[in-house]
Amino acid sequence: MSSYLAQEVHLARRHEEILSQRSELLQQMETYLGDKKTKKTWQTQAADAAHKRNAALLNDIEAAGKKLQERVYLLPHPDTVKLETLYWASIKESLPKWEQFLLGRAEVPIGFKKMKTANQNV
Repeated sequence: MSSYLAQEVHLARRHEEILSQRSELLQQMETYLGDKKTKKTWQTQAADAAHKRNAALLNDIEAAGKKLQERVYLLPHPDTVKLETLYWASIKESLPKWEQFLLGRAEVPIGFKKMKTANQNV
């Protein structure tokens, strides 16, 4: 009988150990799941923030692209700018030759033909 009693006490202690381990494992599992849920929430918030930031950046890039496109249409072509610069340089160079004529003090400079007026062509 004492062997049954000793065995019963041993089984009761083992049962208590198992219940204690179970309790610890349940607590660890709850902590793990809580941490996992927190991490998932944080990742979701980070992903949402990144999505909003990326959308804002995309809008900014599109707006900058539109401004550049508008600006391209407003600026003259580089060849046009070059021709205009050469034209004004030519005018500045030939202005001294024409200055007296334009002031009405001299004839057309040498090397230039008189242009016919519209009445003479008709």
